[in-house]
Amino acid sequence: MLVDTHAHLYLDQFDDDRAAVLRRARDAGVETIVMPAIGTPSIQQAMDLCEQHDGLYAMTGLHPSETKDATEADFETVKGWCDHPSIVAVGESGLDYYWDRSFDDRQQAFFRRHIRLAIEADLPLVIHNREATDDILDILAEERERTDAPERMRGILHCYVDPPAAAERAWNLGFYVGVGGIMTFSNSEVDGYVREVPLEHIVVETDSPYLAPEPNRGDRNEPAYVRHVADRLARVKDVPVQEVERVTTENARDIYDLPSR
Repeated sequence: MLVDTHAHLYLDQFDDDRAAVLRRARDAGVETIVMPAIGTPSIQQAMDLCEQHDGLYAMTGLHPSETKDATEADFETVKGWCDHPSIVAVGESGLDYYWDRSFDDRQQAFFRRHIRLAIEADLPLVIHNREATDDILDILAEERERTDAPERMRGILHCYVDPPAAAERAWNLGFYVGVGGIMTFSNSEVDGYVREVPLEHIVVETDSPYLAPEPNRGDRNEPAYVRHVADRLARVKDVPVQEVERVTTENARDIYDLPSR
């Protein structure tokens, strides 16, 4: 069995065949899917799906790209969801320096607020990182120093694509690394990086509908394709795929405090 630790199933790319997507996920052995939030409407959309289908869980948070125009009311909405039993993490929050560098300070301020909220709520934090690795890890270290509950800082560094030293810094701060479709790309160095990261610090993800793995690269991604990620990870690690399934599922259950299914 596998856990897709990051999939945006509420997006309209799935409106025409969402039930079939979920059936294919089950047929592929994907027992649980966790849906990150983008903005406040997406939290409600994810929660509606949690009510309709078994094995789905959600996060509450503001994607860094959303923070440019986010209001105090938006963040209060994020906070208000933290106690719901289907909410298993704060996220996805973080920093994105790829598209727009005009509001870096605002992104960083909201990222710190999400870190503090996750610690206060005793929930893991799921981090979006695009071309901001050093700042993300530095901010996490700073926030860990300032909190009275450093043991509550934990989570997942989503869409991991960095050299092994970054993974080591992340796990020393309490974070697993989430590996997905990019690791399977023939022109990617990520498989080499992941080879050096202990399996005990890895979870698998799709980021559906984005970043479909080989052999489906270029198509809409979906949770069933996390099987390709697990297969590639097993080859990279030179271990049986059943070992990848067992360890990454245990890791996902641990970080999200998921029940066994």
